[in-house]
Amino acid sequence: MDDRILVVVDMQNDFITGPLSSPEAPGILDNVVRKVENFDGRVVFTMDTHDGSYSDTQEGRLLPVGHCIKGSDGWRLVQPLADIAGRKGAVIFEKGTFASVSLAEYLAERNRVSPVSSVTLVGVCTDICVVSNALLIKAFLPEVEVRVDSSCVAGVTKEKNDAALETMRSCQIFVD
Repeated sequence: MDDRILVVVDMQNDFITGPLSSPEAPGILDNVVRKVENFDGRVVFTMDTHDGSYSDTQEGRLLPVGHCIKGSDGWRLVQPLADIAGRKGAVIFEKGTFASVSLAEYLAERNRVSPVSSVTLVGVCTDICVVSNALLIKAFLPEVEVRVDSSCVAGVTKEKNDAALETMRSCQIFVD
């Protein structure tokens, strides 16, 4: 059974080429594709997922940019990651907020059944969803090696990306 897990965070059209893209986000796509394609272990994805009530949520009031509305083109995983996810039989977690409790619970259950040696995160946005998921996973799996591939993440800005990577290092998350 796979003992390494790769978590691909929110590699959706709205974050790569859409209204919440950063200048760095399109630049990591090829690296992420290579990482996912060549990863020897279990691959899971998260998808930021909202509905028509987004503007009524705290996130919607603080970030009034409609995005990742379920079923829209912006909500879909970018190509070719969507194809790879299907080919690899990836588990996909839809999440309505920054971190996915369902993902953390899934990883904890997998670890109970068969020890997980490492969880690596890639994707966007480093300073929002990647760091939130990394810290949640670390809380659920404190003895599992949690890693972030810095060549496969992009933040809202380069400065925020770097700050998030430093925060994760401080919390004993390995940054490659």
